[in-house]
Amino acid sequence: MFYYTALSIAGSDCSGGAGIQADIKTMSALGVYAASAITYVTVQNTMGVESSCPIDSYTIERQIHAIMNDIRPMAIKTGMMGNKATIEAVVNALSIYYHGNLVVDPIILSTSGSLLLDNDAIDTMCRKLLPMATVVTPNIHEAEVLANMKINNKDDMKVAALNIMDYGCSAVLVKGGHIEGDNKCDILIERKENGIYEEHEFNGKTVDSKNTHGTGCTFSSAIAAYLAQGMSLINAVKEAKEYVTMAIAEGADVSIGKGHGPLNHFFNPMKMKKINHK
Repeated sequence: MFYYTALSIAGSDCSGGAGIQADIKTMSALGVYAASAITYVTVQNTMGVESSCPIDSYTIERQIHAIMNDIRPMAIKTGMMGNKATIEAVVNALSIYYHGNLVVDPIILSTSGSLLLDNDAIDTMCRKLLPMATVVTPNIHEAEVLANMKINNKDDMKVAALNIMDYGCSAVLVKGGHIEGDNKCDILIERKENGIYEEHEFNGKTVDSKNTHGTGCTFSSAIAAYLAQGMSLINAVKEAKEYVTMAIAEGADVSIGKGHGPLNHFFNPMKMKKINHK
């Protein structure tokens, strides 16, 4: 017997709402065993990021090797990369083991607006990491940077997704959470084996809450958790969106910290799921 397993390669959030901590909570809440490789240690809380310290490239690679040689996760999610050296270390390690379920959350800005990726690292991410991705999950602001365009509506989101796919990734999910309105729409563009692009929309009612710290981390790690369990990408995104929406709603009336509080990751936790073979 084995557990479903997933790996998060991301930064650490000492306040517990985002980064590695949010990823582990999410994967665990969805019944998946979570392993982690830390890329950065951040000093932050619900009000913002004060500072960050990168983990050296050698240690990042060794963490990934240790997990991949032993636990062999069924899906991988990447989060905060921070700089060019970190991206290259992650790419070097994953290129040895890559097996198809890779969710890349191209974290450029925090919820509070703090810059989390050096400008000279964006090109490296686009050229080296994005082509390995099963799906890339930028929010509106990140998609604007990666696609080099402004996004004001759903049509712009679709164009941006197609532009980002030119980097070689298999699919792009542009998250519309930063667009104002009563409905939140996410756009998934997926490249099929015959070269045809399939487009999917995921709609959900806007939840009135300031507790959105770590929403992007939670969404991407939920997708990875569902992919680890064998779901198709479209179903993994659908289930992940529903989970995130409920986690925001269930934590909307809770006060944790003075700024953007966390989601309620454990509003309906699942038992760790077992499978007969791996």
